[in-house]
Amino acid sequence: MGASTAFPYLAMSLTTLGAASYWHKIAEPGTWELHFLLGAFLAGFVFALLQRDFKITSVPGLWSRYHGRSPVRRFVWAFFGGFLLLFGARMAGGCTSGHIISGGMQLAFSSLLFAAVVFPAFMITGRYFYRLTQGA
Repeated sequence: MGASTAFPYLAMSLTTLGAASYWHKIAEPGTWELHFLLGAFLAGFVFALLQRDFKITSVPGLWSRYHGRSPVRRFVWAFFGGFLLLFGARMAGGCTSGHIISGGMQLAFSSLLFAAVVFPAFMITGRYFYRLTQGA
């Protein structure tokens, strides 16, 4: 299971840029991962509509509580975080879900080691990025 290959697959499909050898490597998984992500998006959208909880906002409440209401700042951080996430996933040869869930089920040592490093890193990053301010 994974999702990160869908992004270079989509980019290469739309632009026809990139090495043919890489295209042959990602074409098959990229196809089903793109469908998987589209299905997840549509399912979330449908259930948000059914619960009458759907709204479009450029600055979510949690973000504005800790970092202000600037949409520009929000979009810059979202782009930066998304770029780092995808870059890291491609460098590692797969995304977090692929390494932890699929590799963990196979008891792959590299996946278990990755999980042991990722979870504390997530906790530290979350504590830093959403640190409590005085009076909060």
